[in-house]
Amino acid sequence: MSELSPYLESVAKEIDRMIDRYFVDKAGELNKASAHLLAAGGKRLRPAVVMLAADAVKHGSSDDIMHAALALEVTHTFTLIHDDIMDDDNLRRGVQTVHTKWDMPTGILAGDVLYARAFEHICLAKSTDEAKVKAVQMLAKACADICEGQHMDMSFEHRTDVSEGEYMEMVRKKTGVLYAAAAGIGAVLAGGNAVQVKALYSFGLNTGIAFQIQDDLIDLLTPSEKSGKDRASDLREGKQTIIMIKAREKGLDLLKYRHELSEADINTAIKELTDAGVLDEVKKIATDLVTASNRHLSLLPASRERQLLMDIGEYFVTRSY
Repeated sequence: MSELSPYLESVAKEIDRMIDRYFVDKAGELNKASAHLLAAGGKRLRPAVVMLAADAVKHGSSDDIMHAALALEVTHTFTLIHDDIMDDDNLRRGVQTVHTKWDMPTGILAGDVLYARAFEHICLAKSTDEAKVKAVQMLAKACADICEGQHMDMSFEHRTDVSEGEYMEMVRKKTGVLYAAAAGIGAVLAGGNAVQVKALYSFGLNTGIAFQIQDDLIDLLTPSEKSGKDRASDLREGKQTIIMIKAREKGLDLLKYRHELSEADINTAIKELTDAGVLDEVKKIATDLVTASNRHLSLLPASRERQLLMDIGEYFVTRSY
């Protein structure tokens, strides 16, 4: 994966420049609120998937669809702003959340502005009108699915019997579909045929689900100073993650950790989960999804971009923050 890090850095720099140009410099308080979280940084992984998918279909085509790559980052940020409102979170990417820096109505409107402008930027990509209509349709469906996934996730808070199938469906909608749309939109706008578009969409869906499963592991295993997040918050809140579900299948009761946790408490929980084989099982689910995604990519001709997509899948399940 030696080429992946510099590639992701170059994409992030280009997306940051576009954010400065199209969002940060706009006048008006609502525009400032909309740009706030976009300008706070991020790995810009979804734009990278858009660009790699396009270049895997037609080398060099990513230059023509940078606006679509930006659109995926804008869409992702819209979901984060609304998530922060629903979760009443105060910090995101090291800065105040939009609704706490301004107020809740402004936060809602800021997210809505980004939602609308994402479609505007899709239409600014250089491609055929037919391809742009398909891309808009793909993004619209992803946004509807994300809302359904978020609602499912919220409904799980009042249950202790969520099944693995329900969890996977929630994650598919909440996280998987936006990575699927990123890859599919890149392929469509680059002129990909139906087989290529389906292969890349399926790749994005599988790796997106794996990405979320790895997030569940990171929440438990990565120290706060490295992750930048409150460690073991899922465990403390009794959240119905794949870890919780697999533990319950093996007769472990993680709800006993539903309180303020010390480092010793967290380490005890990790040992309990490790000894029961839960963490290995969860890791295998994620790696199996990435293996499946690589099979989809085998339908594309060998190229540097195809390899980088495979590297992204590997990165999704090996990262520690």
